[in-house]
Order: sequence, then structure tokens, then C-alpha cells
Amino acid sequence: MPIRQMKESSEQHLVIKTHMQNSINQPQKHHKTAQNGKGPPQPLQESSNTKPQNQTSPPSKNRGRRRGRGGRKSDQGDVCMRPCSRPCTVVHKPVVNPVGDLLSTTSTGPIETGKNVCEMEMGPGFPTSSKSLSFARRPGYGQGGSKCIVKANHFFAELPDKDLNQYDVTITPEVASRTMNRAIMAELVRLYKESDLGMRLPAYDGRKSLYTAGKLPFAWKEFAIKLVDAEDGISGPKREREYKVVIKFVARANMYHLGQFLAGKHADAPQEALQILDIVMRELSTKRYCPVGRSFFSPDIRAPQRLGDGLESWCGFYQSIRPTQMGLSLNIDMASAAFIEPLPVIEFVAQLLGKDVLSRPLSDSDRVKIKKGLRGVKVEVTHRGSVRRKYRVSGLTSQPTRELVFPVDDNSTMKSVVEYFQEMYGFTIQHAHLPCLQVGNQKKANYLPMEACKIVEGQRYTKRLNERQITALLKVTCQRPRDRENDILQTVQNNAYDQDPYAKEFGIKISEKLASVEARILPAPWLKYHETGKEKDCLPQVGQWNMMNKKMINGMTVSRWACINFSRSVQESVARGFCNELAQMCQVSGMEFNSEPVIPIYNARPEHVEKALKHVYHASTNRTKGKELELLLAILPDNNGSLYGDLKRICETDLGLISQCCLSKHVFKISKQYLANVSLKINVKMGGRNTVLLDAISCRIPLVSDIPTIIFGADVTHPENGEDSSPSIAAVVASQDWPEVTKYAGLVCAQAHRQELIQDLYKTWQDPVRGTVSGGMIRDLLISFRKATGQKPLRIIFYRDGVSEGQFYQVLLYELDAIRKACASLEPNYQPPVTFIVVQKRHHTRLFANNHRDRTSTDKSGNILPGTVVDSKICHSSEFDFYLCSHAGIQGTSRPAHYHVLWDENNFTADGIQSLTNNLCYTYARCTRSVSVVPPAYYAHLAAFRARFYPEPVMQENGSAGSGAGHGAKGTRTGESGVRPLPALKENVKRVMFYC
Repeated sequence: MPIRQMKESSEQHLVIKTHMQNSINQPQKHHKTAQNGKGPPQPLQESSNTKPQNQTSPPSKNRGRRRGRGGRKSDQGDVCMRPCSRPCTVVHKPVVNPVGDLLSTTSTGPIETGKNVCEMEMGPGFPTSSKSLSFARRPGYGQGGSKCIVKANHFFAELPDKDLNQYDVTITPEVASRTMNRAIMAELVRLYKESDLGMRLPAYDGRKSLYTAGKLPFAWKEFAIKLVDAEDGISGPKREREYKVVIKFVARANMYHLGQFLAGKHADAPQEALQILDIVMRELSTKRYCPVGRSFFSPDIRAPQRLGDGLESWCGFYQSIRPTQMGLSLNIDMASAAFIEPLPVIEFVAQLLGKDVLSRPLSDSDRVKIKKGLRGVKVEVTHRGSVRRKYRVSGLTSQPTRELVFPVDDNSTMKSVVEYFQEMYGFTIQHAHLPCLQVGNQKKANYLPMEACKIVEGQRYTKRLNERQITALLKVTCQRPRDRENDILQTVQNNAYDQDPYAKEFGIKISEKLASVEARILPAPWLKYHETGKEKDCLPQVGQWNMMNKKMINGMTVSRWACINFSRSVQESVARGFCNELAQMCQVSGMEFNSEPVIPIYNARPEHVEKALKHVYHASTNRTKGKELELLLAILPDNNGSLYGDLKRICETDLGLISQCCLSKHVFKISKQYLANVSLKINVKMGGRNTVLLDAISCRIPLVSDIPTIIFGADVTHPENGEDSSPSIAAVVASQDWPEVTKYAGLVCAQAHRQELIQDLYKTWQDPVRGTVSGGMIRDLLISFRKATGQKPLRIIFYRDGVSEGQFYQVLLYELDAIRKACASLEPNYQPPVTFIVVQKRHHTRLFANNHRDRTSTDKSGNILPGTVVDSKICHSSEFDFYLCSHAGIQGTSRPAHYHVLWDENNFTADGIQSLTNNLCYTYARCTRSVSVVPPAYYAHLAAFRARFYPEPVMQENGSAGSGAGHGAKGTRTGESGVRPLPALKENVKRVMFYC
């Protein structure tokens, strides 16, 4: 059926149905579109005799979906724009939110205190807690696209038929180290396996839980275990320590429920059973390799590669048991991580400082760097022959070794460190000008000369890597698909799961073959460009296209611009030539771009960035008699430190300037491709559109084109390891054009450290004049959509990035509730149906071509073709998820994005959401390639990352600069959570895609 857009004014009230039944639209029969490359699909002709047909459906059993909010196969005829199909009840009491909080009865919208309030109904069975929450069920499998076979790095695991039992373990005295716990338990198993343990071989999690296949001969038993402490103090022989270990029966894991879940007959995964199986499969690898999270590393898997500054990369593998449609699978992937190189400490220090330390004295800054690099690192002594005691470094002495003395008896008889080591061990300290390492606690710190210590092997480096180290690590991890597949298979063979005594004990069998999975390759969408270009539309080939013979569909005008040059190496004539080339490229691409800047190119030093920006801003405003500068071009040195972040902060939160930065290396070596990409970025920053989906402007996208639809993207970025006080940054973007869904406005906010739930989606506060005021990012973006399009959104699609599986329930409950409250605050009973989709990139599923020699099934990099989608076999047994590789690989092995539809009131079909997501990946504004993650989620990530530059550095008491977005500094206002709010974006900035 053809699409008919609503003729009602956006100011009209929505129709509220007063009957209880849900109406479902009849499915539409779409005309087939040409996808053979000969021409774009033609617009559908509107039929005059089409009438909507409604039918009554029984109440849905699925709590995660609301039927009747736009049918799964939507009617594209007359559409009744209704936000809710429930009766509106007038009440004289506060509206109770379904999650349990009170929804304010006062807001800036139509709801007022003391007046009639519309009681909202959130759809049948809206959950009040995670216990009653059920995620969207899979509506069926996708059929679109051309079918093919791919291989996945999942290995079928046969479900054991044995009873799995859990026991609680208590070790006294309590031990903090998992390694020590495991050593104690290993000794217990060695001593008592054949007697008290009844020949059972248990698996241990290193903490409080022990698991067995079958019951132990006892329900409770206490054991005494003696171990030699290898990490005892400096002086005296190693001590033998005794531990009391109590093992107590807790429960039996129900494997029947796991079988029912894998068969799709049980909604909730029995996490306890899965956890036991995962621990069992990790037990042997934990003994063989160095465990880090769910991965295992060893220098024996592949020779370590130096990363610089005393670090090296270790190769390893990731391993996890996962429930899938094919049953249990063992997910194996290759991994790499940075480890501290097991060097003599003096050699490590020389690498860290990048200079010879044996002949030159150390400066104060050198000492600070050494102390920072070695604090917490384990070292072993080398001056005592075969005795290799280990200690953890706690600090560095401020004096050189030759000046250090300490009391050797109760009479305070002092002896130098040099004398002590000579007399006690016969060890002559050669480099007494160097400081000593401090080991132990501050109350009783012991000294160790650097030359008598070596770094213990197997310590993962958890701090931030520098750019050079990141580049070196990426070279190690970057593997072509065929090589990665072979390494995964080799890992499975090396692990020899069929010989694993723990797998045998628990009855787990692992296949040695990669899973073969049915996949489909979705067609690329037609893209629309401006009518004045030679090519008015374009069909991308293998995820790529270019701007040749094309013009931006909505090219913007830049009349007033300026350029500031922060790079000393770029001469003014070179900068002028670059600006001319860029202006010409913008013109060729479809923009109206003034060839001359408002003022001559201004040269400035990076340390004077604020002064320079304000000078250019005011000088330009004076020259144009008060008219605002539209664009600022900035040429930056290749290594510019904090300059880029400072410039963006000042421009976007202080001056309200749209800026485009270019590195000097691109200014010297001008590339047409680079200029074309920069012109794309400039156009969207100015509020333009580069291209749109042809189906969008032809109104042919199911469940998007029929009624005004807003698409959100949301992400939270967290501080790096080691930053304990910096806030997390949340960002939300939302489409501002319909039906094109191409332009996105964005908002950012700071929130509590490591908080994953987005706190400012909806909020209320008390105003002394207006009373309770509603706000928040969702509400503001809904209002912005209304202003931009003249219509209120009648459907919400929400792509949420960065959520792990363990947070699904929590995030959905909190954020869906915030969306509902934001909508309700705008208008009584305004509840547009919501589809909530989590986007995951940090997973370990990889897809490989079934035949690497078949060039028709791979791209140039040897990866699977863009548009490859998988929703069977390796996916969830009953929930609505799929893997989509929407991009062409460049180097390494492509990682498909994993999309999990948690909540779907719009009743998407599998084909509908997969096709929409794939097509949106071709609308990314910054390049002429399809991208790996749906653009709204990508934009949210960019916006959140940009906002990390916004807080001004705050000087700490010690004189060092810290993050200004942390807890409020003196004289600054903090929010309720104790987090300093980010500086507000200027209005002209937040309306455009400033983060591109």
C-alpha cells in the first residue's frame, strides 16, 4: 500500500482511543525495488482506493512488547496518530510511575498542580522490577538479502548430564590473593582427593565457591593446610603458614532449566549453571597461563613484542561459555595485552626514561616518573643466588643509595645500605648514586637496591598507553581473517579440551570445528544527492562510494569564516594555499563557500590558544559589523597535546564558534580525498546534509516513514584506568529531520564516576517561581525535534551503546522509565511507542568467510561482505538479537556489531529492524563508507568523547592539574551527585552536529 503523510497540523491534539482493544494495521505489500545497479528504485504511486483496516488482537503474553503501536508489518495507508490506545482516566492524585517513583504533577507542560491529571498506562504488564521484566522475544527470522554460509568462532559444547554441586569455601586466616587461595585449594585437593573428597576433582573460582560433578562424601568438613609463604619478609627463612579451610554444601545447580532455556522453553538463563560451566572450562587454563578477566596470556603462545618504555605485548586467547540457539558454545578469540617486561629494574628504568642512568644523576622529574612507573610492581631479588623472594614496590627513596642508613638493633646502631648488603650477602652495590626501591608498608619500609632486583614476569600493565605504544600494540593484534581463524583453531587444538581433566570430570565435550552459520547479505541502500550534480543518486559498492560527480543534497552557505594557524612549521603562503583548496572543494561538493576569509590568516602559539581565539572572534565580528563568524578553520601541529581539546572547549562552550581542525601534515600534503572528507564534516557542522536514503525521501522505510519518528543514540564514556575521581560523560543525540532521519542534535552531561545509567535523561527540580520544573536530555531533544519538523514524534527508536549483558535489566528499567517521564511531562497521555536496542561492539564473536579463496564472498581485506547479518544458531535462543557486519574491512578482522532489541512496542519484524539498521550505517556524515555501528550510536560516542575536553583543568593542592569535571572545586557549583556540571554548549552549537 502507498504511504500517505498526515495532513493534520502539528498543533492539533492527538486522537486518544477509548476502547481497550489494540488495533493492528494490516501488512503492506511493498513493490520490489531495483537493486541490480541499473537504476534506483522508483517512488511508489499513491493509491486512491486504499483504506486502513483494523482488527482486534488478543492481549499479548509478552511483557516486553506492546501490540498495536504500529503493526509488525505496518499499514502504510491512513495512519491514526495516537500516542496511547488506553482510556484516559481523570484522577485527583499524583500519577504513579510504573517503576514505583511518583511522576510530578507539576511541570512546564500542560500538567499543573491541583488540576486534572491524566493517569498514564504504560502498556500491558509494564514491569516494576527486573524480576517481572521480559525482553522482547524474537518475532521470527530475517529473510531479506542473499543467503550464504559463514563460520563463527563458536565451538559447540555438549551439555553435561551430571549433577553440578556448589560448596562454600571459607579460608582462615582470610587471604586477599586469588593466587594464594588457589594454591591452598590445590594443596587440599592433592592431599585429600583420594580420601575425603571421594575421588572428586573440584573446580574452584579462587574466592568463595567450589564446584563438583556429583556430591562430596560430606556436607561440611574442616581441613588444615600448611603452605610455605614465598613472599615473606626480607630477613629470616621462609615461614610455613597453616590455614583452616571449611567446605560447606550450598546447593545443586539445576541443569534441567539450562536445557529448557537452550531449547527456548524457558525465558531466563540459569546464570548459576552457566557460571559453573565457565569456571570448569577455565580451571586448567588458569593453571597453565596468566589469567586476565576472561582471557589468558602467555609468552609461550607467541614471542612477545616490545612496545617501548619497558612494556611488551603478550598474545593470548579469550574464552567464554555462551548459551546460543545451537546449544552451549565455547567462544574462543585471540587477544593481546600489554605486560611489564621482566627486565632487571635498572634496564627497565633506562627504557622508561629513554636515557643512560648508570653514569648520569637522576633529576627530580626522573624520580617522579620512576616512582609512578614502578609503584605496585612486583620485583624479585637477584643477589641471593637461587633464593628469589618477591616484593611489591611501594615507593622510591628521595636519597641515593650511598646516603641511606637504617637502625640495625634496638640501640639505634646505624648502618648504611651499602655496608649491609656487602656484609650480609657479599653483594657490592655498583651504582650507589641511584635511589633504592621501597618495599613493604610506609610504617616499616625496607630498602632494595635497583641493581639487586628484577621485575617479576606476568604483570599486566593497566595504566594508559602512549600513542607509540598503542600503535605498536595494534600492529600485533591486527590479523587478516584467515590468519586469525587459523590461530583460533590452533588455540583449540593446543588447549586439548578432550584431554582436559576438569572437562572430563564434569562431562563437557567441546567440538574442534568452527560453527557453520547461515547468514544473509543485505543489499546496500540507494543514496540521494542533489539534482544539480551529474550523479543524482548512488548505489554503494562493497560498502564504499565517492563524491565524484555528486553534490551534497543540502549544501550550506559559509560567507564569514576565518583561519588561525597554530603550527610554526606552516608558512602563511602554505596555509593560504590550503584554505583556497579547501574552499574550492566545498564549492565543488555543493556548498556556497566564500573564497576569502573575513580577516587574514592569524598566526598564534598553542600556549596562547584562548587569547588567540578571542582575538580572531572579535576582530572578525568588528570587520563584519557585528555579524557572527560562521566557521573557524584551525591548523594544528601534528603533536599538539592539549591544544585540540582546549580549542574545542573554548569554541563550543564560550564563544559559540563552529570549528574545523586540520593537522599540519595534511596541510603540507594536500589530498583530494582528505579535502572531500573535511568538506563533508564542515557541511554537517553548518547544519547541512550530505546525502539521504532514497527510501527515506520516497517515504518507503517501514515503521519510520509512516508517522513522525525520532531516532535516538546514547552512550556513556568512562574515565581511563587509574582515574578514580573523574566523572563519566553521557551523551544523547536525536534525529532532527523526518522523514530523512539524517541530521542529529546532541547533548552531553557529566555524571558520577563509572555510572552507566544516564542520569540526566529526565530530571525535575524546584524553581522558586515556577515550582516543579521538568527537563533532561530526552525532553529537550523531543522539543528540538518539534521545533525543527513542526511535528511531535509519534514513534521512538532508541539505540543504546556501551551496555554489557549484566546491565541490560538495570539500564532498560531506568532509561525506558526516563523516556516515559520525559514524554509525559510534555503532554498528558503522550506516550509514543518505544523500541530500545542495545548496540555492542566489545564482544568476541567473529565471522569468517566459508571459503577464503572465493573472492566473491569477501571484500578486498578478506573479510565478510558489508551487510552480512546473522540471527540464528550463535544468537540468543529466544530473545531478539542479531549480528550485523555493516562495513567493509580495511585491515585486520572485521568485528560485527551485536544488536539486542530489549523492548519493542513498534513490533518490528526481524527484516525491518535489520534493514533499517544496515541502511542507516550508510548515512554516516564524515565519510563515503558504510560504518560498523549505527550512526546515532556512533554520534553519541563522538559527542561523549568530545565532552571530556569541556571541563577546565583544576589546580590541585600539590600544584598539579586535575580533571575539572570531577568533584566540585572551591568556588564551583556541584550537582546533587557531587559532580561538577559540564559547561553549557552554546545554543547555535547544540543544534548542529558539532561533534563530527
